[in-house]
Amino acid sequence: MPAPKKTARRSLLVTSAVLSSLALAAPAAVAAPSPSGSPSASPSATPPASMSTVGGARLGKPGTQVNLASGVPVLPKDVSARSWIVADAESGDVLAAHNAHWRLAPASTLKMLFADTLLPKFPRTAKHKVVSSDLAGIGSGSSLVGIKEDETYTVHDLWLGVFLRSGNDAVHVLSAMNKGVDNTVKEMNEHAEELQALDTNVVSPDGYDAEKQVSSAYDLTLIARSGLQKKDFREYCSTVRAKFPGQTKKNKKGKPVRESFEIQNTNRLLSGDAGLPVYQGIAGVKNGNTTNAGATFTGVAERDGKVLLVTVMNPEKQDHNEVYKETARLFDWGFKAAGKVQPVGELVPPKSAEQAGSQPGANPSGEAGGSGSGAGSTAGKPVAGAPGADGSGGIGIALGITGGVLVLLAGGAFLVNRRWPLPDLVRRRTRP
Repeated sequence: MPAPKKTARRSLLVTSAVLSSLALAAPAAVAAPSPSGSPSASPSATPPASMSTVGGARLGKPGTQVNLASGVPVLPKDVSARSWIVADAESGDVLAAHNAHWRLAPASTLKMLFADTLLPKFPRTAKHKVVSSDLAGIGSGSSLVGIKEDETYTVHDLWLGVFLRSGNDAVHVLSAMNKGVDNTVKEMNEHAEELQALDTNVVSPDGYDAEKQVSSAYDLTLIARSGLQKKDFREYCSTVRAKFPGQTKKNKKGKPVRESFEIQNTNRLLSGDAGLPVYQGIAGVKNGNTTNAGATFTGVAERDGKVLLVTVMNPEKQDHNEVYKETARLFDWGFKAAGKVQPVGELVPPKSAEQAGSQPGANPSGEAGGSGSGAGSTAGKPVAGAPGADGSGGIGIALGITGGVLVLLAGGAFLVNRRWPLPDLVRRRTRP
């Protein structure tokens, strides 16, 4: 049975953007191993019998939820993740899900919420000199980008460290700039509530394993959708490689010199790996791996004008790059099923967007996390991706894609369909 037609058409404003560069392999992202003696955030091997019903009653049921019918492709059988979700990034329709609201340890995918909360606060050109207290409290075994005490970094540098290397040191420096870790955790929890990501409880802003730190496939997908409203978020999460400032040293002549080194994105569907090609149409978002969480990943991809979000949490199979392989299978299914399968639920809009939608003449801006100079506010007009100020490369340089277009969806569709459309989401064409 074909899916019902939308009640309103969305107006599209399309512009072209040329995207180029090379996609390079990168190591797997690790937020950190579990602290010794720390209890698992999800000790049970089976989901709770009753879970949250945000987004629809079926999403609160354990097991796989999908409306199979004539013409709808069968879900891939070789998906071992504890929890996963496939959703239309623009309409918000959940095409299929498995234990969508199971509260599990999120690992570094939690950095999406960190970024969505803090990105609007600091201009990317702002500079910060690191002091020892900025790096205090980083968990043992954390993934690091290599920030050094007494060195100065731009906010742009720090976000590259967060997104590409999953650097907990970069998270802690940005948290210090934001009045400390405790304040940052408080603001992240408040933002999660605003997004209606009610399965999420933040204890550590970097995703390091901590008691009672949990999220869900549903929540991580909501968070990614919110982050993708922001130009800077889209740029950073889709950057394959960049230059990062090193430590100042004296050269042979005794003159202080600061060289840079290359960092590469740990998202294997974006960078590729041995036996794992770059996924066609991939545009981000964030991966993670910890002792409690296992491997986690949220990705966004576009194909034939359809934009999908997929989140996969903790595959049972321990094969190399398994979380990416299962994500790719779910993406493949979603692109085949889109337009054919009846949704089993929806991605809800933020509380503020719901309130705005209930008011006559309301026109949501799409900037869920606030509209500051650091966020690259884009409401009302299309925006092309641009390279970073230091030439390290964002969407415009680091994707290795031959071409693409930016699409701005009219806010009016949200008012009719109770959806939260993505503004100027980068859509990418097939690689040659």
